[in-house]
Formats: sequence, C-alpha cells, structure tokens
Amino acid sequence: MLDKLQIVKQRFDEVSDLIIQPDIISDQKRYVRLSKEYKDLGDVVAKIKEYESLLNTIEEAKEILADGSDAEMNEMAKIEIEEANTRIPQLEEEIKFLLIPKDPEDTKNAIMELRAGTGGDEASIFAGDLFRMYSKYCSDRGWKVNTVDFSEGTNGGFKEIQLEISGADVYGTLKFEAGVHRVQRVPQTETQGRVHTSAATVMVFPEAEEFDVEINPKDVRIDFFCSSGPGGQSVNTTYSAVRLTHIPTGLVAQCQDQKSQHKNKEKAFKVLRSRLYDMELAKKQAEDALKRGSMVTSGDRSAKIRTYNYPQGRVTDHRIGLTLYDLSNIINGDIHKIIEELKLAENTEKLKELGEAI
Repeated sequence: MLDKLQIVKQRFDEVSDLIIQPDIISDQKRYVRLSKEYKDLGDVVAKIKEYESLLNTIEEAKEILADGSDAEMNEMAKIEIEEANTRIPQLEEEIKFLLIPKDPEDTKNAIMELRAGTGGDEASIFAGDLFRMYSKYCSDRGWKVNTVDFSEGTNGGFKEIQLEISGADVYGTLKFEAGVHRVQRVPQTETQGRVHTSAATVMVFPEAEEFDVEINPKDVRIDFFCSSGPGGQSVNTTYSAVRLTHIPTGLVAQCQDQKSQHKNKEKAFKVLRSRLYDMELAKKQAEDALKRGSMVTSGDRSAKIRTYNYPQGRVTDHRIGLTLYDLSNIINGDIHKIIEELKLAENTEKLKELGEAI
C-alpha cells in the first residue's frame, strides 16, 4: 500500500508546484481544477503522514522490544504497538475513502427542473409538493434558491418550474434526485375517493461557468416577450422575459423571474450553458454507469426512482430498495437520510472499483 501512497504524495508535490506557475494562474479553468485537486490531495496526504508515522512507531517499538534491557521501556513499547495496530486498519479505510475518485462537478451549484408528468392536474399539484420539499431541504442546508421560470398548473402546483440553487456541494447532493418521482394518493380533484398514480420528472444539472462552455452568439436566437404570473405592474406590459434558442441543438432556455430584461437574459444564458454542459455530462454518466452497472446515478432521466405512497405513509427509493415509513416528514423536506443512503451506495460501488489499486 505504501508504494501506491507514494504516488499520491508525488502528485501532491507536482500540483503544489503547478498552482503557483504564472501560466497556470492565467488559465482560469485549469487553475480552478488544480486548486480543487490540491485541496483533495492535501486531505489524503495528511492521513498518509499519520499512517507512515504509525508504521515508524511500530518499527521503533519493535527495536526496543528486541533490545529488552529496560522493562519499563518494553511495557511502553507494547502499548504503542497495540495502539498503532488498532488505529492502522481504521486509517486505511479512511485513506481508501479519500482516494475514491471525486466528481469535479459535485462542488458546483445546480439548476433543478420539476415537470408534471402523467396524471393531469394531480401531477401539477405533485410537482408543487416536490418544489416545496426541495425548497425546505435547501433552506435547512443554508442554500439559496432562485426561481428562473415557471408555468402554473390549472388547479395549483406547477406544470413546470425551474430553480437555480447555490451553496456548498449542491450538485453533488441533489444529483441523486434526478429521475421520475411517482405519487400514489387520492387526488384533490377525485370525488370517488380512489387512489391514483401520478408522476413528476426531476432534472438536475450542474451550473456551468462561462469557461466550461463557449457559446457562439451567432448560434443563439433571442426572443423577448411579456412575463406572466406574479410580478407587479410590469407583467404583460413590458417585454422583460427572455427566451434563448440554441440553433445547433434546439435547446431552449428562458427566464421571466426578474423585471429587468438584462437580468433575465443573463439568467437564461446561465441555464443554456448548463443545459449544453449537462448534455455531455449525461453521456459520460451513462457510459460510466454501464461500465459498473450503477443504478444510483445512471444518467437515465426517464428512470422511475422513487414512489411516495400516501395511504401507507411510505416512501420507497427503487434504486437501492430503501423504504421509509415517514412520508409526512420527507415531503416536508426531510430527505437527508435518503440522500445519505444513496451517497453511501455510490461510494461503495466506487470502492469496489478501486479494488487492488490500493
């Protein structure tokens, strides 16, 4: 294992030298990537140094025992060996966990889209429920949520709503929520008391920086239109809402949340960059998932991932077979346990991949 860890230390030294080079500092994309790698490797190197120190402690203690001339020193040496041997297996597991390849996207902010699926008005109401669930969860995490665009349902909720979420490790946490969410309950619009199944689709993609994606202005058609919904006197009177169409891909991004046309245009471009970035990311995720047979983050946006069953107060995540009878708290934003279980499942898969590498 020590040979493998020496490679990590060598890479840490290389990165330490690279991030102070003028040509690296002037290349923002490369500098950000190397700075992140430097931080991650620094955490591993600290553990490696502790590991090496323990091994040295054992060797020195063995030399004292081999000498055997001092009974008190012998006793202290035995205690040191026992303590080191207890700590070393724990430390090896910690190092393995830190060596799990980090997804560079995980630290990014995220764009989340909620869309009503099958189920008519009830699907829109459910999309509204999911919006409140994620808003509460984000608030509890200290994340900031901004609405980018929305279309309200005829009986409440949303046909579609798009959010911009910023904070620490947002994408790395919320990426597990992407997929089809089903709800089984008696709809508000149901007069016979029958349980219906409806669905909403959640899409989550990392917010792309300008240096992540270059957009040729000639490839984008820009349309301005009047905002709809809440917004004060400017609604339906000024052309503040902005719609962008990326001609080569057909992707569309729009924003009507701000009264300022300029701010809406800026937000819409941010969403368009993120959509384009996500297209490439989705291909990579699907390829990676195919290689390791992962169901946790497969890149398949049409996969049914979770069911919320109201009659039984049950929530089931189908990817990892997790069932919790705590629906009222979960729909009110307490999804921490589900996400932690999904993270654990993903990390377990990655640890298996590492195998003999460490």
